[in-house]
Amino acid sequence: MAGEIRRRGRLLPSSKMAAAAALRSNRAGAVHAWLSSALSKMAAPMLRGVKQRGWSLCVAGRRLGGEAPRREINFKLDERTAHSSLDLFKKNTGVIYRMLGIDPTSVPRNPERFRDWAVVLGDTAVSSGRHYWEVTVKESQQFRIGVADVDISRDGCVGVDDRSWVFSYANRHWNAMFANETTPIKNIGHPERVGLFLDYDSKKLSLVDVSKHVSVHSIFAEFQGPVVPAFALWDGELITHSGLDVPEILDRN
Repeated sequence: MAGEIRRRGRLLPSSKMAAAAALRSNRAGAVHAWLSSALSKMAAPMLRGVKQRGWSLCVAGRRLGGEAPRREINFKLDERTAHSSLDLFKKNTGVIYRMLGIDPTSVPRNPERFRDWAVVLGDTAVSSGRHYWEVTVKESQQFRIGVADVDISRDGCVGVDDRSWVFSYANRHWNAMFANETTPIKNIGHPERVGLFLDYDSKKLSLVDVSKHVSVHSIFAEFQGPVVPAFALWDGELITHSGLDVPEILDRN
């Protein structure tokens, strides 16, 4: 019986067994090719939208465009999206609010720019994976930090629609915001530095206490496509710190 296999009560020569295995392999290969093609077609419109805006796309920790694979998101603030009351500094990693702002007529006309609210977006979109960045708060008593869809309306503010998910600090209190609804956050004061942990695949954005690297509060979101870091402020400065590994204690959860 060497070189034979019993199949449905009959003996099948090894040559036939090999042919059957090859057929199964070919079928599996065909299914894989079909799935890959279908997924590529589904993703194409999303990728075109990101590319048209000049953003990078960070996918499962890999940055598209020929750069070396990387685990973490690494972004700068996108000047094209910045409201005229906001100035960028520190090589576009920081933003400062100017009470008088810039004369809107002197700012280059750009459909990507927020027109009515002091908002600026990051320049790198995320569509999968786990990512972590931190924000230093300097002399600001009113700001919002989080993520937003890449094509969020430039006529509104982050946190007031269903296209953005943010943590808001105002009147000495923190709130989670989505679709203009707020949820109070306790046990956190006015920190000098906070973290944001985005687990895209689990559809979760968390506010992180950087001193302990523990999640203070999480927002569960139904992301419909790529999202970008989002910031709004009405006084003081915010400085972003990206290119950071996800803290081990968060990565285990």
